[in-house]
Amino acid sequence: MQWPDCFACGVLASTAVSVDDWNYTAPPLSELGDHDVSQEGTHLAGKRVALMVTGGIAAIKTPFIARSLRRQGADVVAFVSEQAQRFVTEDVLEWCTVNPVIRRLTAAAEHLSDDAPFDCYLLAPATYNTINKLRYGIADGVVTSALASALGRLGQGRTQLVIVPTMHGSLHTPILTESLQTLAAMGVEIVAPREDYGKHNMPSETVITDAVCRAVSRSPLKGLPILVTGGPTPVPIDSVRRITNRFRGKLGVMITRELLLRGANVELIHGDGAYLPPPDLPYFLARTYDDYRRLVAERLEKAGHRAALFTAAVADYAPAQMRQGKTPSGGALDRIDLVSLPKVIEEVRGQFPDLHMVTFKYQEGVSHEELMAVARARLDRYPAVVANQGTETGPNGEQVAYLVTADEREVRMEGKQEIAIALGDHLERALS
Repeated sequence: MQWPDCFACGVLASTAVSVDDWNYTAPPLSELGDHDVSQEGTHLAGKRVALMVTGGIAAIKTPFIARSLRRQGADVVAFVSEQAQRFVTEDVLEWCTVNPVIRRLTAAAEHLSDDAPFDCYLLAPATYNTINKLRYGIADGVVTSALASALGRLGQGRTQLVIVPTMHGSLHTPILTESLQTLAAMGVEIVAPREDYGKHNMPSETVITDAVCRAVSRSPLKGLPILVTGGPTPVPIDSVRRITNRFRGKLGVMITRELLLRGANVELIHGDGAYLPPPDLPYFLARTYDDYRRLVAERLEKAGHRAALFTAAVADYAPAQMRQGKTPSGGALDRIDLVSLPKVIEEVRGQFPDLHMVTFKYQEGVSHEELMAVARARLDRYPAVVANQGTETGPNGEQVAYLVTADEREVRMEGKQEIAIALGDHLERALS
């Protein structure tokens, strides 16, 4: 897990250090300034986001949301109700957004934002009171007045409005349900809360930032169903042991998140290994090769995917016969007879001829020319191939891979994040 940047007093850290391990030295120097954030992406670069903060206890989390939005490149301005200032201070929000906080309306008509319009209004937390006021058009304060204007701009196609319902479960009344349904019909994006302890809790700042990225995305992939596979596909020897490989599926996860942030309706089929995707990503877990093969066929049939990216390290062989129970130790498995398994991507190619498929080919002990020849040999069946060999790494030690396409493109990519971005760009070109 990547912890959010601390904002003021260094309460959170990426690793825990006991006082016995600390020798009372100063922290290492950083290139980041006091108000800066480390950039994780550019999906909100050039976008202005109005963070609307209302009077619920969840408002204490809004500084983290502000910095999460900024890590994707957003320019964030906070609008704060009088009640919200009981839970989060103006100074903290100004420190986190590096912009003046709007806490009252002046002759500048801040709620209209005509001079510097916002690409998205994010209402977090969205309390029972504010949701119902928004639905019924009540504009009696700085936040509700700005939201009323936002709803008008939304109807004109000039902004996006995202709300995060956060309240005690007893406040989820038929009135609230009706208000949420009405707002959704108007085009308001509603982020599902995290349900716990009988409450609609604020989801993580990552989930909220992802929702904003998707809302403002103008990618050709927005709304398109895309399938990604990743991880190993173990084959059982008996009820305890299995044959697998060392690949963990992190690349598939990063590709899924990149496509998600571009607005695609992406699904991940993740092979069971030592690593699980974060819970906020939409994924199916394939515990075995048979699960993987079944899930790929089912999801392609049901969801009507336009494209599929097959990063999974799919098993080539399986024991000729699975043993029942746990095989005793002491030599009973000195010999395992193996049989070849069907190639799932070839089955997919035959069943879904119109599917835009990106396949992956891993080699070892070959030259670059030989690797490219292997990749190009696949182009008569698949429109794009990502090829790499285990020994080629970049200056930072990250894996180097090459995207080879039928239009003679050969794109060198270094590291999983760069691969994910390049594949998103490729799909935008191919599917637009």
